[in-house]
Amino acid sequence: MGGKKLKSSVLVLGILLGTIWMSSCKHDIPQPVIVNNGGGNGGGGGGGGGGNTGIPCDSDSVYFNLQILPILVSNCGSSGCHDPASHEDGVVLTSYQAVMNSGVIEPGDPNDGDLMEAILETNPDDRMPPPPASPLTSQQIQLIQTWIAQGAQNLNCDGICDTSNVTFAAVIRPIMQNKCQGCHQGTSPGGGVNLSNYAGISGAAFDGSLLGSVEHAAGWSAMPKNAAALPDCDIAKIRIWVNAGAPNN
Repeated sequence: MGGKKLKSSVLVLGILLGTIWMSSCKHDIPQPVIVNNGGGNGGGGGGGGGGNTGIPCDSDSVYFNLQILPILVSNCGSSGCHDPASHEDGVVLTSYQAVMNSGVIEPGDPNDGDLMEAILETNPDDRMPPPPASPLTSQQIQLIQTWIAQGAQNLNCDGICDTSNVTFAAVIRPIMQNKCQGCHQGTSPGGGVNLSNYAGISGAAFDGSLLGSVEHAAGWSAMPKNAAALPDCDIAKIRIWVNAGAPNN
């Protein structure tokens, strides 16, 4: 009888240990990283997020801090133009409140206002951004027009950060184009860093300056200059691409 009890106890203990082992070896299913792509009213940020809003992003809506402000900061809000220190013509374009206070747009009417007039200007002497910087792309112009047509609101939302397929062509280049290239292009790019092509972007990736700057890491020049860091999701994508060897994919 004692032997049977011992065998029974060993069997139960074995089953219990096996169950614990199986549980400990189970891999949690990776969850998408939720990042806030909004921002507070009137902040001086260049697209960084604020607190969680609980509001999902709507693909039909344009979000100022996430989509519009990075374009303005990169192409217009630099030193000597429309940053708080220079405020050329009394216009500052580095925050939502500053843009609205400058009176350069007519909410609801994308065909009116000094901002759109300067962006669409064909005369290089009057165009914004001025030469040698390249004019805004048609996609950037359309995005700003849509934002104005929607009432030029400062909408906030929480978005899902999809880092499952970070490629240069589909992910990294658009980030550079919309949020960095305004200052880092042409014959005299900011800091001597040209981020308008793969060679320049990959060079910055390999020497550590790209990731160090967007992460606002000690020892590197924080980018965007004089503005808040890029959204966490953008930084995560850049980090993944750099750590993968900055492929031209």
